Amino acid sequence: MGLAAGTGGGVEVVERAAFPVNKGALCGKGRTAPALLSSRVRLTEPLVRSHATGKLAPATWEEALDRIADELSRARAEHGADACGVFGGGGLTNEKAYALGKFARVVLGTSQIDYNGRFCMSSAAAAGQRAFGLDRGLPFPLEDIPRTGCVILVGSNLAETMPPALRYFTELRENGGTLIVVDPRRTRTAEQADLHLAPRPGTDLALALGLLHLVVAGGRTDEAFIEERTTGWEEARAAAMAHWPELVERITGVPVPQLRETVRMFCDAEAAMVLTARGPEQQSKGTDTVGAWINLCLATGRAGRPLSGYGCLTGQGNGQGGREHGQKADQLPGYRKLTDPAARAHVAEVWGVDPDALPGPGRSAYELLDALGGDIKTLLLMGSNPVVSAPRAAHVEQRLRSLDFLAVADVVLSETAELADVVLPVTQWAEETGTVTNLEGRVLLRRRAVSAPDGVRSDLEVLHGLAARLGHGKKFPTDPREVFEELRRASAGGAADYSGISYERLREGEGEGVFWPCPRGDVGTESKETKESGESGESGGSKESGAGGEAVHPGTPRLFLDRFATEDGRARFVPVTHRAAAEEPDAEYPVLLTTGRVLAQYQSGAQTRRVEELNDAAPGPFVEVHPRLAARLGLAEGEAVAVVSRRGRAVAPARITSSIRSDTVFMPFHWAGEGRANSLTHPALDPVSRMPEFKVCAVRLEPADPGERAGAGTAAPMDSARAAVRPGPRST
Repeated sequence: MGLAAGTGGGVEVVERAAFPVNKGALCGKGRTAPALLSSRVRLTEPLVRSHATGKLAPATWEEALDRIADELSRARAEHGADACGVFGGGGLTNEKAYALGKFARVVLGTSQIDYNGRFCMSSAAAAGQRAFGLDRGLPFPLEDIPRTGCVILVGSNLAETMPPALRYFTELRENGGTLIVVDPRRTRTAEQADLHLAPRPGTDLALALGLLHLVVAGGRTDEAFIEERTTGWEEARAAAMAHWPELVERITGVPVPQLRETVRMFCDAEAAMVLTARGPEQQSKGTDTVGAWINLCLATGRAGRPLSGYGCLTGQGNGQGGREHGQKADQLPGYRKLTDPAARAHVAEVWGVDPDALPGPGRSAYELLDALGGDIKTLLLMGSNPVVSAPRAAHVEQRLRSLDFLAVADVVLSETAELADVVLPVTQWAEETGTVTNLEGRVLLRRRAVSAPDGVRSDLEVLHGLAARLGHGKKFPTDPREVFEELRRASAGGAADYSGISYERLREGEGEGVFWPCPRGDVGTESKETKESGESGESGGSKESGAGGEAVHPGTPRLFLDRFATEDGRARFVPVTHRAAAEEPDAEYPVLLTTGRVLAQYQSGAQTRRVEELNDAAPGPFVEVHPRLAARLGLAEGEAVAVVSRRGRAVAPARITSSIRSDTVFMPFHWAGEGRANSLTHPALDPVSRMPEFKVCAVRLEPADPGERAGAGTAAPMDSARAAVRPGPRST
């Protein structure tokens, strides 16, 4: 989303009505973002843990960087390069994500790097790669949504998670289109729908397969599209036909008449879309689940055509760009595979290193966190708070405490930063220039509005300072434009080709951005996707003339209209079948837990819990319980209730509501302390994406102990006295 920052008498958010994505609309989190610029709530000096007291205390930048460099060097010398771990974040700019991946592989030589975006869009990304040969959150702009005929929105409560985007779905209905929402809860988004399906958590795969069964049985497949533009249909068809409607009703709890009505609404529309979010994706079968929804689109010809297709609604500030340029364990910049010799050679040439010196793929995010304190001895962490956000969070916290050394770069003293040996204060959104890529694949330039406080440095300066101490300083510039120019070269010819995008072009575009892939006009630098499909139509657009006669690619707002990004240009059906969640309810843990977000808080809450207005709106965690379940357990509204899983225990007030299934409870995951929802969640991993199963696990509810507090977890303002000394987690 877009906003402008005015600086008269301080920073204030100014609506950008002309911005094409949100047209000036902002949620409370965007409107109150300037509150985080205050030194009262953020870090303004490095903190180093004293060997003598075990507590964090202020230090100079030189002391802090020297300590980190020394510890990284010691770990490498004593245990090898993979003893150094790196963990990034989906909120980092493209430049910072790129530099962090390069730092891990060039300076440290470690394969042990991943980022918190693994917990967000990875299943959708894996399914998109498998079916289309390319992953971009949305293969079309948001502006296409009101113009289609029907949208099935699966596992997204965007009325609370992305409120400005809700207008597109409101316009869809105003234009005569229909909205179908799939969610175990009757959320604010579901209330806007023409049809709400409330499946049992963990059964979205069966639901999608049941719908495809009905499509086939009703003769609603698009045989011409299947023949001309896909492969693998017979196997996928056979798999779907094993999921007949009555079986799917027993598995999901969605009545057969609703299944039939969904198929009618979806197939009667001239054009239609399926959009997924974390609900179906954060499962141990998330890739197959998204694949089943993609199969539904392909079988009905709702892909690769105007105003139709499958898309993923990303959940972080730079969730799309953050996964394209090297933070992921298996990727190089430009969405290149680390196992591809040609990709390694290309990127190594840009970096000025031997391709054989680049490490291979490492562990995924949870696997990396789980290995801390074992063969991973030190960790450099930027822009993430896994103490709150990781599954099986109490275990992850223990692994962080077991490290020989932890360094954290962040804006605030998060729960994870409190465990660190060195904490570095870094710049935030209004204090730095850089690019981000939104869920549409639109690359945007975010320009600095104000100077950072004294004592605060950018993440690029941090990486430069560490690289210089470790003998690679010249390879790590601190100017974001210079970093982006290198990123352009590194991404050239890759799936996410940014080589035709420049700061100058983004500035001159009045803030509208440029969609990737966008190769340079020079011969030999075009990506495969553009070479094969970008010369005509909106799949790629015609080249325009730039300065000096150089051809300028216009960017690619709409993908796949001519062909898909596979070798033969055809989309791939993937046969999938339903399977149970990793952990189903039983006599000891008879209730299902699902988790999610609320309107006034964001992700782990490390920043939003420091904004007074947002805390007033959402002061702490809660447990949504259906009245029938509450009556069975003797629970009253507001009563402290303990939610217990095989991994941990969380305590929060009960919120009794008929908007949730009677076999399911819901907790938001923004809080630390006793109300930490991720103390309960299951780390079972999807075999393809390595996504943990956040969205479903077995729990029991019981009365809270008298000494347990319901709803603790709001972050306090951080004045200098509190920031200066913090109790340490480890003995020295």
